[in-house]
Amino acid sequence: MKGIILAGGLGKRLYPLTKISNKHLLPVYNKPMIYYPIQTLVDAGIKDILVVTGGNHAGEFLRLLGNGHQFGLKHINYTYQEGEGGIAQALGLAEHFADNGKVVVILGDNIIEEDIKKAVEDFKKQPAGAKILIKKVPDPERFGVVEFGRRGRISKIVEKPKKPKSDFIVTGIYMYDNKVFDIIKTLKPSGRGELEITDVNNAYLEKRELTFSVLKGWWTDSGTFDSLLRATNLVAKKLKKIKN
Repeated sequence: MKGIILAGGLGKRLYPLTKISNKHLLPVYNKPMIYYPIQTLVDAGIKDILVVTGGNHAGEFLRLLGNGHQFGLKHINYTYQEGEGGIAQALGLAEHFADNGKVVVILGDNIIEEDIKKAVEDFKKQPAGAKILIKKVPDPERFGVVEFGRRGRISKIVEKPKKPKSDFIVTGIYMYDNKVFDIIKTLKPSGRGELEITDVNNAYLEKRELTFSVLKGWWTDSGTFDSLLRATNLVAKKLKKIKN
């Protein structure tokens, strides 16, 4: 299975930190942010990785990561997203890389405490469809919120609702079969002018091909000043705990 890291966008919520740098190159404690999603994929046994980036500082990823030798990789693939078309649009650029196979997708600002190896192994056995990792958070209105129906099944995913119906959100870790690219081609831009990954997940949900797992350990994004600080503190605490 192949891995895709989505690290585009302009990082406007972190301005002026992102005035001269891509958001995903900013430090989270003792490493650049992009290191964490790469390590997440590597720890899950995924060694064939594509980084989708964009903006004015895309070349810095190559300077920083090279071929990924520091992660035990032989090679890292790169592709460029022009403008800000949304997460689904960025994923669509990876169709050639996926080569009709299953993919694990992670947003470049997502940092987790534990690994996703079991979820990845479960998805390998899944005949078709998609799998998402969900997490209970204190501020669900910032994310795609999971609504549950009968028997604890997901009934709907709502993007950034003003009044969330649950505290569970879809983290930025997704797993898809090759049909995801056909779904992306049918999407229409949302009110934000972007192709939403929530629409992709709901398309799989309508086909009854969406499974989920609750992510163990802590999870955070790093796209705002508060969440970037939270990520730094969580990583620092984790490393100090390991040393002790």
